[in-house]
Amino acid sequence: MSRRSRRGNRGLAAVTLAVAGSLFLASCAGNNEGSSGGSADAPQTGSDLTIGLVNKQGDPGTPVKGGTLTFAGYTAVTTLDPSKSQAAGSAGGTELAAIYDTLMRYDPVAKKFDPQMAKSLESSADNLSWTLKLRDGTKFSDGSPLDAQAVTASINRYVARKAPQSALWAAKVASMDTPDATTVVFHLSSPWTGIQSMLSTGPGMIVAPSAQQGDQFTPIGAGAYKLEKFAPNEELVLTARPDYYGGAPQLDKLRLISIVGGQPTADALKTGGVDAAYVRTLNPALDLIDAGYPAFVDIPSLGSIANVNMAPGRPGADVRVRQAMAYAVDPQTLNTRVNAGKGMPGQVIFQDTSRWHNDVKPIGVDPAKAKTLLDAAKADGYNGKVTFLSYQEPAAQASALAVQAMLNAVGFDTQIEYATGPGDLVKRMYVDRNYDISSAAINLSEADPFERLYSSLRTGGPNNTTGYSDPETDALLDKLGTAVTDTDKKAVLAQIQERANVTVPWQVWGNVPNIDVWAKNVNGIKQSVDGIMLFDTAWKS
Repeated sequence: MSRRSRRGNRGLAAVTLAVAGSLFLASCAGNNEGSSGGSADAPQTGSDLTIGLVNKQGDPGTPVKGGTLTFAGYTAVTTLDPSKSQAAGSAGGTELAAIYDTLMRYDPVAKKFDPQMAKSLESSADNLSWTLKLRDGTKFSDGSPLDAQAVTASINRYVARKAPQSALWAAKVASMDTPDATTVVFHLSSPWTGIQSMLSTGPGMIVAPSAQQGDQFTPIGAGAYKLEKFAPNEELVLTARPDYYGGAPQLDKLRLISIVGGQPTADALKTGGVDAAYVRTLNPALDLIDAGYPAFVDIPSLGSIANVNMAPGRPGADVRVRQAMAYAVDPQTLNTRVNAGKGMPGQVIFQDTSRWHNDVKPIGVDPAKAKTLLDAAKADGYNGKVTFLSYQEPAAQASALAVQAMLNAVGFDTQIEYATGPGDLVKRMYVDRNYDISSAAINLSEADPFERLYSSLRTGGPNNTTGYSDPETDALLDKLGTAVTDTDKKAVLAQIQERANVTVPWQVWGNVPNIDVWAKNVNGIKQSVDGIMLFDTAWKS
């Protein structure tokens, strides 16, 4: 197992309610079972983890043909249309990738993008155009060719339907040309490397031209599996395609289900009820790793934050109030009370597990500064009242009570309001914007953090649920979007951290590790961006 010591202080919502819910619930899931379960020999804290493979498997021998692999996703699949889903590992991305595949794939071990369904993707010297080459003979499950026209038609459909990643795509991609049947040229409005990440997720899941007939949508893709049965919120059964471009899969079928809760999911893996799973609950994840299950550990950044409403008339509209909150709430204390000290607390955007980590220090915890700032805001008329929106679940309540105590200790008058449930809370925060402060998550991808930073921080961004607006941050985001090298990106991200320390766009409380995990007799699973798993080469021994 990969472990390391800590160095210093560790420091998307979507355009639809369903996507907002998946992101919010992902943040809560890191805490919901944080103070229970786990084996006695399990790692004591999430800080023992680093990003990468654990319990690596040896040579499995010759692949075995046949069988059904059952996968337990984080949330139940409710749609098979990529334009209606965030297409992340926590929100149906693995299931959709089995049907549609992706043009590109992010290799999180090598930290680079590789062609998956595509043959190649090459940039021009100025990074203002990217040329995609397709493999000869690739077909959709209805027998029609996956050619350049099909690719551009699918992406145009994705953008026209205002899918989760469509706004940034439309802002960055000026036009697409199809000089021949196997070539697509993307012309950009400014240099941008994020197109690789986009083509590894929703926009890169190509829908067949025959899929949309009027209002009727049929899931027809070029992936390794095709639809056999779909019972929303229950199960999705897929059958292997003998004509898949990469060769017929070894598995006969995939059965994709959702089990509510990280511990029940882990138990199902241990008892053989499922063969692979996505787990985003700390102790069950640590327990599975300690028990020797092969897994890929991912630690997306900004996995545990609080959104603070900055609309006029709300307490968070005053930056001094946001700063006071940040100085008052100690992530270490919050972690102790909610996660029994086993989480990954911190105030920085990128902790030192991230390839994007920088040396800019966080805002820090300082109750005296918090009180001074709050007193200044009160002197200008603020009454000190703030409401923390939560819901009645043990860990959520523990978090709300801990935050309330720390805020009140510096002079806030904090009340807790309980929503009727997670769905109501999500609606209040992401749709109605009727809240003062509440737990959330952004889950920045290691592959490319720009997209979600851009959509959640930029003035008027599609996922900017707080109303944050700062011209200097907007300029930095534009600069980040045109940065080409990792060195240049890290430099801008450090500047964004410095600016965040001043303007406090969120309350940053830490990270929540998640794992792609599978049984010891399962082989050939591939990881991609944002927790997505690919099963085209998977098999069971």
